[in-house]
Amino acid sequence: MSPVAHLALREAMISTARRMNATGLNQGTSGNLSQRVEEGFLITPTGMEYERLLPEDIVLMRFDGNHEGRRLPSSEWRFHRDILAARPEVGAVLHTHAMFCTTLACLHRPIPSFHYMVAKAGGTDIRCAPYATFGTEELSRHALAALEGRKACLLANHGMIAVGSHLAGAFSLAVEVESLAAMYWRALQVGEPVLLDAAEMAVVLEKFKTYGMQPASPT
Repeated sequence: MSPVAHLALREAMISTARRMNATGLNQGTSGNLSQRVEEGFLITPTGMEYERLLPEDIVLMRFDGNHEGRRLPSSEWRFHRDILAARPEVGAVLHTHAMFCTTLACLHRPIPSFHYMVAKAGGTDIRCAPYATFGTEELSRHALAALEGRKACLLANHGMIAVGSHLAGAFSLAVEVESLAAMYWRALQVGEPVLLDAAEMAVVLEKFKTYGMQPASPT
């Protein structure tokens, strides 16, 4: 990848990281994100405030776990690497401690089919991965399992992960999942939400295959 392309991706990552905090999707330095590149993947550095980040602070990592640059990679680099390695269709991984997602994750509670937009994450529910210490191979294994057939999951007592073919898609999905988590949490304050059945979710999942697609503009 050319230096110009690398610079553009690094700048986009910094912009996305700052949007995560500005929109309330994340707080402080707790989140992280990665972007696939030809040489491996780019990932945010560990423990740095997003407002202070410069393009050269973004870390280039190889799939063998080695990294280049002046900063150390995020402590969660393992699940970023393992998701990108296992899912060739994924180009970007985004992790946050979004308030409502994390609230449900602390209850070890997945997000069921209480709303049809749950299908936006790829399945009939949004699973909650079992707890494991942050940055460990065990957490990575749990995350991969929870993401099987899905584009988002919760991490018990931790936060959430959203993936996409590109950064914008991963960010958009993370916003949607946090909104669903907030709606579900609010519904639980009143009672137990009525869930959509498997047949209806199958219909919705089929419809989502073409959701948002527009016809080609006439030339």
